[in-house]
Amino acid sequence: MVCIRCKIVVKEELTKLGLHYTVVELGEAEIIENISTEQHELIRSTLLKSGLELIDDKRSILIQKIKNVIIDLVHYSEEPLTMNLSVYLSWQLHYDYTYLANLFSEVQGGTIEKFFIAHKIERVKELLVYKELNLTEIAHKMHYSSVAHLSTQFKKVTGLTPSHFKQLRNKKRSMLEDV
Repeated sequence: MVCIRCKIVVKEELTKLGLHYTVVELGEAEIIENISTEQHELIRSTLLKSGLELIDDKRSILIQKIKNVIIDLVHYSEEPLTMNLSVYLSWQLHYDYTYLANLFSEVQGGTIEKFFIAHKIERVKELLVYKELNLTEIAHKMHYSSVAHLSTQFKKVTGLTPSHFKQLRNKKRSMLEDV
């Protein structure tokens, strides 16, 4: 689950199945009852119908947790990151960063840093489209060291300058789960 709507869908589907949960967060749900193999498969198929996937192997769960921490940091947190991303992820997930980075790269085919940057750029696109902030304010909000740094990274990822992107109003943004 990578969005708030996903959490709502999971809660609704679990309730429809008569299951009780203590927590439904991005990427995880804790169900009170012990569930049978049949119920497990029913949950899996029900979530698939809603476009969601049930992840139950430990490596995939950890990858999803890495993604969730980054998504939360980029899209939902107003606080600047006061430590390196590597230190932050290790602290949040209680794993050595080298292990996290190697696992992520092996499974995803790209680095954690690229995933982080891709989400930052998607957030910048969102802020550009809303027209509420200028580029200086966006650079500050997204914790870039300068407008030049933001512009360079934006162009490297999208092939466009932020100003040119802003002019292309009909350029579609990516869904968070597709980044």
